[in-house]
Amino acid sequence: MAPGNAPPAQPGPAPGAPPASAPALRLRQLYERLVLALQVFSGLLLLAMTALVLVGIFYRYVLDDALSWYDEFAGYVLIWLTMYGSVLALAKRKHISFETLVEKLSPRGQRIVEVVGILCVMSFSLVLLVSGWQLIVGMADETAVSLPGVRMAWIYSVMPITGGLMFLIGVIQLVQALTPGRSPSDARARPMEEAQ
Repeated sequence: MAPGNAPPAQPGPAPGAPPASAPALRLRQLYERLVLALQVFSGLLLLAMTALVLVGIFYRYVLDDALSWYDEFAGYVLIWLTMYGSVLALAKRKHISFETLVEKLSPRGQRIVEVVGILCVMSFSLVLLVSGWQLIVGMADETAVSLPGVRMAWIYSVMPITGGLMFLIGVIQLVQALTPGRSPSDARARPMEEAQ
């Protein structure tokens, strides 16, 4: 490797931080696997939505025989992609934030804002989980309009699943935020630095 072309730094503990214990490392690996699984699943949903739309276009404009179900299902896949994508964005700390304002606060103020933000996300996640479950129970006998064999409970299952995943990620982020010796700025994503 040429001088000045050092490999990118790997994520790890901050300088001077105590080494992570074996259970903490295992939990970190599980968390990273969850994020990877979410990335793969979201990618597959994007491919499925693209394929559905292309099949619909092909049937409509090439075969002159519009499919009755593709539009409805492309919409459902888009909703699933949005919901699982939001879980992934939460896990990677890529949601919209006001970093300019937060960075002007003291470290204690930054930590308080971070904890309050995480608690808000966890509260929303619980609402999504509970109301999603109630929707599934209420729609248990309903079917999709264009394909009567598909139950709407399957479609709406995305709500409690993503609500539960968001809550789990919130718990992990809350534990990280409350860990002594960790700077609040350690947890924030740096989009410009990651893009380089």
